[in-house]
Parts: sequence; C-alpha cells; structure tokens
Amino acid sequence: MADLWAFEKEARRVGFEKIAGIDEAGRGPLAGPVVSAAVILPERIYIPELDDSKKLSPQKRDRLYKEIYNQAISIGIGIVDAAEIERINILRASLIAMKIAVENLDPAPDFLLVDGIFRVPKSLPQETIKKGDKRCMSISAASIVAKVSRDRMMEIYDLDYPVYGFSRNKGYGTKEHRIAIQTFGCCPIHRKTFRGVKEYR
Repeated sequence: MADLWAFEKEARRVGFEKIAGIDEAGRGPLAGPVVSAAVILPERIYIPELDDSKKLSPQKRDRLYKEIYNQAISIGIGIVDAAEIERINILRASLIAMKIAVENLDPAPDFLLVDGIFRVPKSLPQETIKKGDKRCMSISAASIVAKVSRDRMMEIYDLDYPVYGFSRNKGYGTKEHRIAIQTFGCCPIHRKTFRGVKEYR
C-alpha cells in the first residue's frame, strides 16, 4: 500500500514545515460556487478512513470533517460564486478559490501540495499531484473539507430555490435537476454559460 504521507515526508526532508494540502469541490455542477480548502495537518495524526471525498458516504464525510477540524493545525476555505465562474471560466475560478483558501490559512504555509496539474497562483513552493486526493493525506483532508463545505452551502441554497432539489443533487446535472431547469428556467446561482443551463436562460 502506498504511503499517503510520502509527499509530506519529502517536503519535510528538504526543510519545509507548514505543508498545506489543497483541493476543490464543484467544478462540474450546473449551479452553485466552486469551493476550495487548504489544510495543514500535524506531522503525527491518525484519522482512520481518510480518503478521497468522492468515495465516502455523506455520513462518513461529515464525521471525518469534524475530525479534521479537531486535529488540523490550520484550515482555509476559498469560495468563488457562479457569477464569477461565468466571467472568468471554471478553471480560473477554481485556481482563484485555491489561492483564497491558502491566504486564509493561519499560520501561513511554506509549501503547497495541490491536487491536479495546475499550480495555485501564489509565489510559494508547491507540487502538483495528479489524483492527489487518493495519494496524499493532506490533499485528501482538503477534499473532504471542500466537499462538505460546498454541500452545506447547497443545502442552504435549496431553501431559497426548492424546485431544483439542490439539497439532493448539490447542483450537479442529475435528471431531476435538468428537468427542473427545463420547467422553471434558471435561478441566480445557475452557471448560465454551462451546457444544460444556457439553453434555458
């Protein structure tokens, strides 16, 4: 089994101390913000079942989210809303959300481990890791924090726009959600440049 701490260990070996894992949630949905999380974990921490958030049940994510908040040295959140996503595109919005998350860390990090292939627009030493949410403990923690944070936001939006089922679909393009868009049109948090929405704006 791969060592999920290998990337953090290597960064510490060359002298870094405050190593943040970074991931985002919400690049694919038709509605709602993109949310990023940055997490600095202590060197010695035990959170069983910490894994890529997409593989976990909502109940398990909620439990791990609490554990991460209880044990992390620092957590930062970055949010970019649907209007800004439309203005600058989803990739740039995701990277800006990551930048905001990093800037919200206290203490500040000295090294970043970033999920994916794109660097965070910060002048900090960093390493991008493909499928980092499955290979790196800090990124896995960030993936859970980002996912749970965004899901909770979408549950609140569901109270304002109940016809779309946001509490169930979290803004993703499920059959139920697409039928609702076709029936009622789009609401203020829909991404009006996305296929499946732009046809009904």
